[in-house]
Amino acid sequence: MRALVSVSDKRGVVEFATALVEMGWEIISTSGTLAALRNSGLKVTNISDVTGFPEICEGRVKTLHPKVHGGLLARRDKEDHMAQLAENGIETIDMVCVNLYPFEATIAKENVTMEEAVENIDIGGPSMLRSAAKNYASVSVVCDPDDYAQVLEEIREYGNTKPETRLMLSAKAYTHTALYDSHIATYMRRAAGMSEKLFLNFDAVQSLRYGENPHQSATFYKAGKEYAYSVAHAKQLGGKELSYNNIQDANAALQIVREFDVPFCVGLKHMNPCGAGIGKDIAEAWSRAYEADKVSIYGGIVAMNRPLTAEVAKMMKPIFLEIVMAPSFEPEALEVFASKKNLRLLEVKMDNVKEAQKQYVGVTGGLLVQDADIDCLDIKEEMCVTERKPSAEELEDMNFGWRIVKHVKSNAIVVVKDGMTLGVGAGQMNRVGSAEIALNQAKAAGAVEGLVLASDGFLPFDDTVELASKYGVVAIVQPGGSIRDEDAIKKANEKGIAMLFTGMRHFKH
Repeated sequence: MRALVSVSDKRGVVEFATALVEMGWEIISTSGTLAALRNSGLKVTNISDVTGFPEICEGRVKTLHPKVHGGLLARRDKEDHMAQLAENGIETIDMVCVNLYPFEATIAKENVTMEEAVENIDIGGPSMLRSAAKNYASVSVVCDPDDYAQVLEEIREYGNTKPETRLMLSAKAYTHTALYDSHIATYMRRAAGMSEKLFLNFDAVQSLRYGENPHQSATFYKAGKEYAYSVAHAKQLGGKELSYNNIQDANAALQIVREFDVPFCVGLKHMNPCGAGIGKDIAEAWSRAYEADKVSIYGGIVAMNRPLTAEVAKMMKPIFLEIVMAPSFEPEALEVFASKKNLRLLEVKMDNVKEAQKQYVGVTGGLLVQDADIDCLDIKEEMCVTERKPSAEELEDMNFGWRIVKHVKSNAIVVVKDGMTLGVGAGQMNRVGSAEIALNQAKAAGAVEGLVLASDGFLPFDDTVELASKYGVVAIVQPGGSIRDEDAIKKANEKGIAMLFTGMRHFKH
């Protein structure tokens, strides 16, 4: 049995090749891998001794040869194939262990040149992978070091890999080369000034019972790269499988949580926060989030940015919730939740690194792609455009409200006080309609003075300011930018309301 081993990612390759040699396999190799294996004391055949031809063109040509590809592609069950190998002095190759030049890592480097990028386009590697993968009936193709253990175990037990394993390895090899080629195509098209083609790389996590509604099928995919605040990469500690709507809502809740460094908790229903609060600790934050809207949180989702304690778990236990998310759960908290068999508990990686991400939204026959709305300005007094300036406490609430309204469906209005939401108006066709909803919620909660209002978009008329003044609003934060900004400012001055313009809006459709 012969294996051709030539890898860029050399994790575990010496141990893998050593195990093959110990089981009687001959190892063929090239260049850097050849040196690494020989330096470890292994007897390895140089590819040039197989082909009878030296590596040329600075190593660009070494494996593109009939004695390599004939040995890989010949069908062992066809007499004429095997006769042709014999006539041409070609021996079969039973395994290819190859992974490719680091093209993606190369082009990610700062100031990389086109010449450097091109030299990291692998030719022989993909060719060998594709040849071996095509003949998976007889050839094992290994491109992922994580598969070494399984391959060795099967060879020890059966003398070769199992047919179903070779099919799996073939599929992985074609995936490896497809992704590799997509990176090259994207880079070269950009360099050539051609229109972009979008290649997506996501792995299926699970088939869902259904989508938004029972008559819609759905599947959940995750990116190959791990992200913080990601339900796709969360660890589920208990409860039923996540549904399509669970995943949508959980993602929305996590995007709100990432806005805050202080202890914070949010309750969420139907992609909108129904209650949110900050506190001196997570227990106080939870209490504020719950008290903000005890009705809407029923059957909702809760996310927090501190470890979930037994104290908080006991406070939450009587309430029907679908999902609870936190960076970790104290063992005692898990014991409290143990009797709630259907409650989904998700442990989510949370940190303060705000990586640039793309957001994808499907439309009929197309796809919208945009940068994720990660940035959020700190609200400062110099943003004030009115005669009355906000107090320090009002500025704190403006910062809190601004970070919440960013995640409410437009048109969005949020009313807050003392680090707690009191009213949320979401998704109305006009802004004053959203304001009425939020302000009436605040009034129903007994809040009638010292309120702060946040708007995700500018106020096109002075009517929202007029309305807000009747409900005890003393400060408003909004993007500004309307042709009638002066009307809103004039009304705010008339009512003694402080108003700040951020210059940045946060529409969420």
